[in-house]
Amino acid sequence: MKISKILIAATIAGLVFVGCKKEEDKSLQVVNAEKNTPKEHKPIAAENLQTASFTIDGMTCAVGCAKTIEEELTNLEGVDKATVDFDKKTATVTFDKTIQNPENLTKVVQKTGDGKTYKVSNMKS
Repeated sequence: MKISKILIAATIAGLVFVGCKKEEDKSLQVVNAEKNTPKEHKPIAAENLQTASFTIDGMTCAVGCAKTIEEELTNLEGVDKATVDFDKKTATVTFDKTIQNPENLTKVVQKTGDGKTYKVSNMKS
């Protein structure tokens, strides 16, 4: 009797686990599809182009941290290109100075984490 109860409980737990996983996978596909859609950038006049380079402290991985910060910066209005180098702990952002500024870029990086994880320093523009 105990064995049949254990088997039934294990079967139900397995079905719940598999059923939830399929639902989770569907929602992740929608989120990932939205993230992978590249944002169109308007051309920036040459006289308005500005480049900022800075150090980002607090990154712990190339995929979760550096890539996420790079995507956040790239998707900002007025940003032409953003690259984040995890190994060097640096970021370089080319942007329209009439729309963006280094202070806003710093705020975006810091907000990408919990506001305390990533710290921007050595801003050069």
